Amino acid sequence: MAVAHLDKTKPVDIRVGDLQLRLAETRQEIEAAQALRYTVFYEEMSAKPTPEMAALRRDFDSFDPYCDHLLVIDHRRGAGAAGVVGTYRLMRRATAAQRGQFYSVDEYDLGAILAIPGEILELGRSCVGRDHRSRAVMQLMWRGIADYVMHYEIALMFGCASLTGTNPAQLALPLSYLYHHHLAPPELRARALPERYVDMNMLKPDDIDPRAAIALLPPLIKGYLRLGGFVGDGAVVDPQFDTTDVCIVVKTDLVTAKYYRHYTREDAASRPGVD
Repeated sequence: MAVAHLDKTKPVDIRVGDLQLRLAETRQEIEAAQALRYTVFYEEMSAKPTPEMAALRRDFDSFDPYCDHLLVIDHRRGAGAAGVVGTYRLMRRATAAQRGQFYSVDEYDLGAILAIPGEILELGRSCVGRDHRSRAVMQLMWRGIADYVMHYEIALMFGCASLTGTNPAQLALPLSYLYHHHLAPPELRARALPERYVDMNMLKPDDIDPRAAIALLPPLIKGYLRLGGFVGDGAVVDPQFDTTDVCIVVKTDLVTAKYYRHYTREDAASRPGVD
């Protein structure tokens, strides 16, 4: 198995075999991440691009310049932009202040989250190319996020995660499951904006089959739940992306406990694989 090599001078820089995980360093690498997002969200899925996005074949918005872009680079394809096969967008409190807001405030009242002292991190625009969707790649991305969290001493992560479709009634089982089993405590609970609020409490607890509900959840949401994640109050329909969103909140002590109990940056280079 491949051995992980790390550059501890950077917030994130991990190399496992041909795969490298690090932050984008050039405009070309950010554009490669945007092109990958376009392929996944607009071509594989059913998001609706603006005419400019369609012409450039890139997914972009006014938040991109203020974010860090976590990249998975497959060196078999190239060392930089040519090798980008996965990405995650990261936005901290300070850079959100420069932009004027976090991305999620267009869907959720983040008052409870913003009141938390210390650094917070918004996660979004996560995707992996079709040929690289594996448990190993996702674990590599989560290891990178854990390194980023440790580097910036982030106390809480949050962001919108999506279920496919814009008819909440068809998503009653997974939404009700999330509401009854994973609702955030009041001090961490974002709430969907009144004009966009969709009640997630559609089914009574006794009418929910947890196993069937979990099977309907996207892998990303299941991953957040495995890290001890919570959901906010209310879902939001996003017509552009043809999704119904929930707000995920994860306390980072749960992330670091899972990813550093048997693994630390200091000893990672001596351990095989990416588990």
